[in-house]
Amino acid sequence: QVQLVESGGGLVQPGVSLRLSCVASRNIFSISTMGWYRQAPGKERDLVATITSGGYRNYVDSVTGRFTIARDNAKNTVYLQMNSLKPEDTAVYYCNTYGPSWAWGQGTQVTVSS
Repeated sequence: QVQLVESGGGLVQPGVSLRLSCVASRNIFSISTMGWYRQAPGKERDLVATITSGGYRNYVDSVTGRFTIARDNAKNTVYLQMNSLKPEDTAVYYCNTYGPSWAWGQGTQVTVSS
């Protein structure tokens, strides 16, 4: 069973940046597409960003231009650089394969509030 460990969240003010990391317990080199998801209070978990093995990135409209997804296959790690954070970005953030196909990790809480 693959384990995913997300980190890097926190309580921040609007406009600042955070960088999230997600380490997988197995090699992700062969995984075609990895993604970051988020679940806001009272809402379903939604896909936020994806990255293919070839480096092609895709984002939901609400984060386009502010978030950047990256992957380091050698470290089995996926990153999410979040800039210009807004209160509506408040959520628990998770990574997983595009699908998703692995068990969810514990996520990392991001709270954007003044």
